[in-house]
Amino acid sequence: MSQEKLVKYLQQVLPMPIDKAVQIAETFKFKFVPKNTFLIEEGKVCNISYFIEEGYARMYTFDTEGKDVTTALYSNCMFANDFYSFFKRIPSPENLQTISDCKTWYLSFDDLQKNFHSIPEFREFGRMLLINNHASLKQRMLSMIQQTGEQRYAHLMETHPEILQNVPLKNIASYLGVTDTSLSRIRRDFATKN
Repeated sequence: MSQEKLVKYLQQVLPMPIDKAVQIAETFKFKFVPKNTFLIEEGKVCNISYFIEEGYARMYTFDTEGKDVTTALYSNCMFANDFYSFFKRIPSPENLQTISDCKTWYLSFDDLQKNFHSIPEFREFGRMLLINNHASLKQRMLSMIQQTGEQRYAHLMETHPEILQNVPLKNIASYLGVTDTSLSRIRRDFATKN
């Protein structure tokens, strides 16, 4: 299996010499994950960090009424895990499940610790990944407060159009904080404008 996409992603997050990116990528193991597989389960500690080379997954939880709410969507060339559970070693309050068959590269918590101690570039990569993840969470939180459903849809269409084509609409609606009916209307409106 080629780790080309993982190597490219490592260099995208933190510019580094190719040999260092390859050294880091070689510490990851390949795993094919079938559709509807749980990568993380609520109540369990997240022990593995996944890089999704190809495929789709979603993080979700349940609201106070027991309704399934999508909190994150992952597509090609994205890391998918519960960073908080992974690093704090506490049970995750969410589930991470594949939406399609996925080709992944994964790293265990123990292997991550070894990399942190032995590869300085990996330490910097990890730091940048956490900063980027925090910034994304902050941006998402603000968008749920400051933007309309239409604006959130437009942003998703601009940044990850592949998600709109490959993820079930009910998951997209939940992620955007709108009803299925509202998402249908938003999609119609966008189709009419374009």
